[in-house]
Amino acid sequence: MSEKSLPVVAKGGKRYTDGTSYVGDWDSEGRRQGEGHISFPDGIRYDGSFEQGLFSGFGVLTFPDGAKYEGEFFQGWFHGYGIFWRADGTRHEGEFRGGKIWGLGLTTFGDNTNGFPRNEGFFQDCQLKKLMKCPEVIQKAQKIAFMARNRFITNADM
Repeated sequence: MSEKSLPVVAKGGKRYTDGTSYVGDWDSEGRRQGEGHISFPDGIRYDGSFEQGLFSGFGVLTFPDGAKYEGEFFQGWFHGYGIFWRADGTRHEGEFRGGKIWGLGLTTFGDNTNGFPRNEGFFQDCQLKKLMKCPEVIQKAQKIAFMARNRFITNADM
């Protein structure tokens, strides 16, 4: 049985003893809920929506090496549609499940090529399993990433 989310009752910031800092919305039980941004001591930063203290909904997760994910999250994981960029410029546009590339999508390498044959189709556990065209999924992933980026871009500079 899933726990029901509590409404946002407060806004504010907190610095944790490990150096993590959070600014945003809170629920009545002191969990991150609603919108906010969190920075971890290792340089990872998340700007987006939270539910029951976890990344959930639209968000942007950036890593200190330049890697980044823009898109949908669920229970703290990349989950749904989005775009993941690796530090070397390789990107994957498509579906994600449980923090992994899983579903339809397209991988584009840092030199802006897609490989031969084209790395487009069904991925399972980050591996291309079946070649197939999926332009609708790629467009949806681009749209979701754009929405996440534009919704939270102002928080990224705070």
